[in-house]
Amino acid sequence: MISIVSAPVEETRCEVKLLMFDCFCANREEMHIEILKAFVNLHEFMDLNLVQALRQFLWSFRLPGEAQKIDRMMEAFAARYCDYTCYILSFSIIMLNTSLHNPSVKDKPDLRRFFTMNRGIDSGSDLPPELLTKLYESIYKEPFKIPEDDGNDLTLTFFNPDREGWLLKRGGRVKTWKRRWFILTDNCLYYFQYTTDKDPIGIIPLENLSVRAIQDSNKRYCLELSSCAGQKIKACKMENRELVEGKHQAYRLSAASAQEQDGWILSIRSSISKDPFYDLVSSRKRRIISSNSNNNNNNNNSNSKNQQQQPT
Repeated sequence: MISIVSAPVEETRCEVKLLMFDCFCANREEMHIEILKAFVNLHEFMDLNLVQALRQFLWSFRLPGEAQKIDRMMEAFAARYCDYTCYILSFSIIMLNTSLHNPSVKDKPDLRRFFTMNRGIDSGSDLPPELLTKLYESIYKEPFKIPEDDGNDLTLTFFNPDREGWLLKRGGRVKTWKRRWFILTDNCLYYFQYTTDKDPIGIIPLENLSVRAIQDSNKRYCLELSSCAGQKIKACKMENRELVEGKHQAYRLSAASAQEQDGWILSIRSSISKDPFYDLVSSRKRRIISSNSNNNNNNNNSNSKNQQQQPT
């Protein structure tokens, strides 16, 4: 059993950042799980309601952007705060906070949608509508405060990306092809001159973009990013050591193989999707319902066997 010296959470926040806390969420090895549990157990949630406890918890570290990592953090939080119902509800609240206050999410969930998302999570029953209404209104009025980076080091942003690799990128005004190192993370596509560079030379936000395979007379295995509205893409690049707005209406890239081409297209499409959290919450709910159903069937089978074995 790994132990962490008990200290105020406020004092450990900077250390958590230095440890790149993402790795403890991504790694399922026993040591990492124990460290995650030990960190969560440093928190004291006595006399706090769920939203208050979440606010305190989320202020103690930098929340990862990936849905699976948030899933693991909420599972650890729920084990400390309450139970499995709390876990599902906590994840729904994180998702609600992201959907309501992230400018890139255009489809803002209303109260009815929040009710639907949490239907049947209390062992098959619904939570009181008064409780869900209070939770929704609290998040709607005041988003969670989460510590931010100092802005000078993008290392955490590019840690454990959705996809990375070499692609050829066609220029905008001059149609030459240059080899660039691409990183896909947090709904953005970053490209670098070298894999060792800390700062990107270009950033392409994927909001309102589409991606498709396309034929090119000069290169094979091409894919193209374009605006869904046919407008100029809101991107930026480094030019003479200054960040300037890009002027592309489309970005054309070339992969090394058909397999790489398909992989990039699938990864980018997945990143463009509106709310990855909804699918994960729905999956968790189905798992709970299935687990409860199996437990009930096992109990019924056990009772049936006991009745058959009783002497007449």
